Amino acid sequence: MNDRVTVIWAREPIPAGPSVFLAGPTPRDADTPSWRPAAIAAIESHWQGQGPLLVLAPETAGGLRESDYDNQVDWEVDGLDSAGAILFWIPRDIRRLPGFTTNVEFGLYARSGRVVLGCPPDCPNPERNRYLVSTARRYGVPVLETLTDTVTSALAVIGAEPAR
Repeated sequence: MNDRVTVIWAREPIPAGPSVFLAGPTPRDADTPSWRPAAIAAIESHWQGQGPLLVLAPETAGGLRESDYDNQVDWEVDGLDSAGAILFWIPRDIRRLPGFTTNVEFGLYARSGRVVLGCPPDCPNPERNRYLVSTARRYGVPVLETLTDTVTSALAVIGAEPAR
């Protein structure tokens, strides 16, 4: 574990400081692995900023889902609003990782100047990301194909942001 990177899990208080929000589809069953641990590991490996970094992960440590939907939504909106960078990683799989909420979140924040979009070309349904990629290009959002490149791009956004 990197002591310069702190993961803030869903519904935990969000402290002030440089942060990246890990936006993208969340597994809906125990058989579907989350992509977020790999993203967190890549962030820990690549973060070279001046101080500590917060990683806002809209999952619960241990994988438990929130029974109060409004609490989860409120936390995610607060996290998205406060994050210095919003990393969208969308390994689209309509059956296991549909990402319908992710589509809405991307649309809401695409023009913020804080978004990067990662869409792996080898995911089960890459054709379902075409509109997001087109929208990203229209608004100057970086579009990447690997999780590591997406992380690097998001960290560059944080490095260019004034402290929030």
